[in-house]
This record gives sequence, structure tokens and C-alpha cells, in this order.
Amino acid sequence: MEILEEKVLLWLDSAKFVKSKSGVYVLYDKKLNVLYIGESENLQKEFAKYVDTKFENNTCKQKTHTYQRTFIQNPKERKRQILEDYKKKHGVLPCCNVDMD
Repeated sequence: MEILEEKVLLWLDSAKFVKSKSGVYVLYDKKLNVLYIGESENLQKEFAKYVDTKFENNTCKQKTHTYQRTFIQNPKERKRQILEDYKKKHGVLPCCNVDMD
């Protein structure tokens, strides 16, 4: 299930090359199950942290295989909308978002 209109990218092949812009992202496992929906004011910094630590101390996100991202001016609001839509459709939040909300 793809959430954003952007194409799905392999995590380690391209995450380290993302631009330094604000945006929303979706992490998927190998079966394209949504693991996490997130946002950042600087996707480059956020992804570099994930790549450098291999999601250290987050066993949920360690299952990340692919991702989508889109650059957007108001990522907090867009993330809220995506999470709301996801919960309406599936009845629950993505597994790695559950501990946060």
C-alpha cells in the first residue's frame, strides 16, 4: 500500500542522498507494510541519523526496507492528515507510530 504519490525507493540505496528540505516520509517493510509515517523540517538530517545508526534503539524501524518521501512546506500538518486517513482506513496507526501517540 503506497501512501504518497512519490515512488517507493530502496532505503539504503537512496536515503543518504535526500535533499535538505522539509517533508513527510513513510517507512515500509519488505512486504510494503507501513511501519512509520514521519515528518521533518530537514529530511537530510533525519535520514542521515537513521542511516548512521541503523535505527539503533528502535527495533520497529529496523525493519525498514523501502520508503517514500515528499517535500512539503508544512510537514507537521500533512503528517497529521496522513495518520488520520491511515487510521480511518485501517482502524489503527502504523506499528511504529503507536508508541508515539
